[in-house]
Amino acid sequence: MDRIVQQYGDSLMRICFLYLKDVYLAQDAVQDTFLKIYRNYHKFDTNSSEKTWIMRIAINVCKDYLRSAWHRKVNVQEVLDEIPTHSETHEDDTILIEIMRLKPHYREVILLFYYQDMKISDIAQVLGAPESTVSVRLKRAREQLKKRLEDWYEDD
Repeated sequence: MDRIVQQYGDSLMRICFLYLKDVYLAQDAVQDTFLKIYRNYHKFDTNSSEKTWIMRIAINVCKDYLRSAWHRKVNVQEVLDEIPTHSETHEDDTILIEIMRLKPHYREVILLFYYQDMKISDIAQVLGAPESTVSVRLKRAREQLKKRLEDWYEDD
């Protein structure tokens, strides 16, 4: 478990925060994810990727939290300062804000592809969707982001 916590802890925190938009809920979700991993590691199929399996658990935990009665809407702008990142400095959160505004099925493929460096085949496995569906969602999400960010990147 120590290896898993060290290897995946930061990635899980990022993905859970980006799903839940609340740092405290994300911390709880990461803890629940680790508990589920601990309880079910004997069921892990060694033919698949450990990272894919762990991310699938985390996403399912986050979806459960979003369905729960005590989940509340959080203003994305207010919590961006709390995002756990690799670096300490955030110069411009425009892209992240726009990603957070995407519909959940578009947001999740963007987060897994760009923030977790997962391949389309792995994302399909995590989401339990065909690769073609993941590819289409990724394409549509990119198109939406491109349209929303057009003014932003033309200014640079």
